[in-house]
Amino acid sequence: MAMEIEMETLVKRFRDYISFDTQSDENSETCPSTAKQMILAKHLAEELKTLGLEEVTLDEHGYIMATLPANGVEQAPVAGFIAHMDTSPDASGADIHEQIIHYEGGDILLNPEKQIVFSVKDFPEIEKYKGQDIMMTDGTTLLGADDKAGITSIVSAAEYLLQHPEIKHGKIRLGFTPDEEIGRSALRFDVKKFGADFAYTIDGGELGGLEYENFNAANPTIHIHGRSVHTGSGKGKMKNAVAIAAEWQAMLPAGEKPEYTEGHEGFYHVHKIRGGVEEVTMGMLIRDHDKERFAARKAFLDKMAAFLNEKYGAGTVEVEHRDIYHNMLEKIADGNMYIVDLARAAMEEVGVKPNVQPIRGGTDGARLSFCGLPCPNIFTGGANFHGRFEYLPLESLKKAAEVTLAIMVKAGELKKI
Repeated sequence: MAMEIEMETLVKRFRDYISFDTQSDENSETCPSTAKQMILAKHLAEELKTLGLEEVTLDEHGYIMATLPANGVEQAPVAGFIAHMDTSPDASGADIHEQIIHYEGGDILLNPEKQIVFSVKDFPEIEKYKGQDIMMTDGTTLLGADDKAGITSIVSAAEYLLQHPEIKHGKIRLGFTPDEEIGRSALRFDVKKFGADFAYTIDGGELGGLEYENFNAANPTIHIHGRSVHTGSGKGKMKNAVAIAAEWQAMLPAGEKPEYTEGHEGFYHVHKIRGGVEEVTMGMLIRDHDKERFAARKAFLDKMAAFLNEKYGAGTVEVEHRDIYHNMLEKIADGNMYIVDLARAAMEEVGVKPNVQPIRGGTDGARLSFCGLPCPNIFTGGANFHGRFEYLPLESLKKAAEVTLAIMVKAGELKKI
């Protein structure tokens, strides 16, 4: 039977979720990093109970788990679906003024009072949604589709199955997390408690996105130790850490930076710097999909440091290595490609062409996969995340919810391994 989730239901639920300001804060040491995330968490937990989901839990750190019990399919593996509640620190998520625009092409005046214009020149991808209804803001905040569109998809799919007991399915687990945008949501996610055999993060971008490989990631810190001497008598004595930092940047391979790379191409990226003549600290990102090239990139930084230490004196440059996450493909390819095939089949069933691309970033699914929960990523339909020109084509949101629903049902056709 055709399973179709009503657009009105989806829009109403999504609007409800984005009415909560849930911006996370990377400078906070609490979990969740902001108290306002817990306000949505409590609201969502109560909604899940009201809908009829079972085993609904909300812990002190803002993690929600819930169960949709098996319906006539008791021997199937347990499938999990995960989304995050926080929004990016990069743009305000408070007092969102959303609007639905029927897009017929061209630039969009989002805010007449402030003359904020959504420019096709800047974002040409929007033209593929001509003739569709698109939700945007008034240009003063982000929208929050990342990842409240994911929450909407998961909750709406579960609600549909509760309302249609004639549809058979296995046991389904739902998980909603805080602080994904600051890289912490998987750290306290209790995989054993969740109890799923596999899961999907519903946290991707535009229509059709299916992702099961991501960067290997390291965030090294470079410490450069200089020597401050009065400029009037600095000859032969001063060691300017700022100048050495500039030399470090110049030594990095010119074409292997984010602004010049795409697809499976890795990069080096200096993304923050602070200090003066005496001391400079540089924050870097090292990214590569290939495990061996990833290791080689880290080793290259050590060679750079050795060269500069030879030039300016031992201890001038120190590299503090820190791995962040690894490519989930390693775990997905190891006997778990069936869950990717399941997602492909679900997409095709609802008329969505899968668009398989490597993630040029990370995902909760990467960390969770290495914790024993293989976890590909599925699209939500949104675009331009983390900024005030974020948008959500409503037909894409509908398809995301229906793909989620189709996966829930198809998971019940699998045999437990």
